[in-house]
Amino acid sequence: MANKIKDSNITPGTIAADKLAGGISNSQLSGSIANAKLANSSITINGTSIALGASGTIVAGTDWQAVKTANYTAVAGQGIFANTSGGAFTITLPASPSAGDEIHIKDYARTFGTNALTVDRNGSNMDGSAAGMQLTTNGVSVALVYMDATKGWTVINDDSARQSGATYISATGGTAVTSGDYKIHQFTSSSNFVVASVGNSGGGGAVADYMVVAGGGGGARDNAGGGGAGGLRFYASPDIPAPSYPGGPRNAPAGITLTAQTYPITVGAGGGPGNLPGSGACAPGQRGSNSIFATITSTGGGGSKGDGQPTSPKMPGGSGGGEGQGAGSAGAGNTPPVSPSQGSEGGYNENNPGGGGGGGGFMAQGSNNSGNSGGAGGVGGGFASTLIGSPNSGAPSGGVFYFSGGGGGGNGQPGGCSGGAGGLGGGGAGSTSSPGSQVAGTAGGANTGGGGGGGGQAGEGSSGGSGVVFIRYKYQN
Repeated sequence: MANKIKDSNITPGTIAADKLAGGISNSQLSGSIANAKLANSSITINGTSIALGASGTIVAGTDWQAVKTANYTAVAGQGIFANTSGGAFTITLPASPSAGDEIHIKDYARTFGTNALTVDRNGSNMDGSAAGMQLTTNGVSVALVYMDATKGWTVINDDSARQSGATYISATGGTAVTSGDYKIHQFTSSSNFVVASVGNSGGGGAVADYMVVAGGGGGARDNAGGGGAGGLRFYASPDIPAPSYPGGPRNAPAGITLTAQTYPITVGAGGGPGNLPGSGACAPGQRGSNSIFATITSTGGGGSKGDGQPTSPKMPGGSGGGEGQGAGSAGAGNTPPVSPSQGSEGGYNENNPGGGGGGGGFMAQGSNNSGNSGGAGGVGGGFASTLIGSPNSGAPSGGVFYFSGGGGGGNGQPGGCSGGAGGLGGGGAGSTSSPGSQVAGTAGGANTGGGGGGGGQAGEGSSGGSGVVFIRYKYQN
């Protein structure tokens, strides 16, 4: 009889397979081997993992979800019944897809033609292009599969129904109006511009027009110059005829290329006057605050100088503040420098005593004083409604809206001469004062970037106008 191996004769460890000449039969195994002892202790089907010995439900095919009526982020393998009868919304594709991942979408209520469904690519390409897509065909069913990082997602069932040939920018924020095939957002205070998706080359693309106007500078007291206009920077597409906007020569070479994200919008406040009424002080006017959209920053307008004040570091800006009575100089415009220029230099006090020079405007330098009369503010830039819609700000003239006009300079002593006119584009007029009648300059227009009017003889200066931001893009054919 064959010898038996006693437990005491087995050295702890493992027995190599080649030492088991005849193998081990099932009848020789007592009990069972725990799942954890196996090299593979679970099974995965369609991305769902189930442990051996456990129970669960595995969808062997498309995992159709309950009907969606609002924005939804899909998971690989899902089918989406999208109901846009209550309004358009967005289905966002998975953020980190793998090759072979699929998403299926069905027009539940056959309303995509009325309320398009936007498909957000979530960072991946669509057929090699960094552009999302819109489904605009009633009743369409679309199957998307992810190929690789180069090509990204593609339609595999009906490519002709994919996006009806064109997609467009979809965004919210500010006050939105339409002008032809374009949508225009106006921001009169700081807020957010939220881009949900951008267009493809067959539609509106991803580039937006813009106009960014900073706050105007404040006017100083007593024989003072006018405040400089807030800096103005813009891009207008070639579809806007150049003769319709006098600011055309300073059009930027390109618009802003948008991506799906939130853009904080800063609308600059106007600079305050050089002093509080009745203080008797001759402090310079305050510089306006910057306005910002994406990579575009327009600089606040420079504050003006009053009687006997030295040249102030607050005088340079988008456009410069005007020089007041006494030694000094006017404020420089386009500071810091950008190309095309965002503004102009302030006007000078050519004879002392005398009135103040006008503040610089977007398109023109502020005028120098004429004897005891203040100089006029420089003219701002004019823009057609096709770029900015029908704004609730700006100075209309001949169907064109003007922004960033310089403030007028105050009159000099002795009194009786006139203050300078404000520049077209929201510039405030300089005051006409005399020893017995101190009159304050006129404030710059709200949401125009106009400079504040300078104070005349013993008169107070006034605040610059706040800025404004416009964003324009194509939203349909």
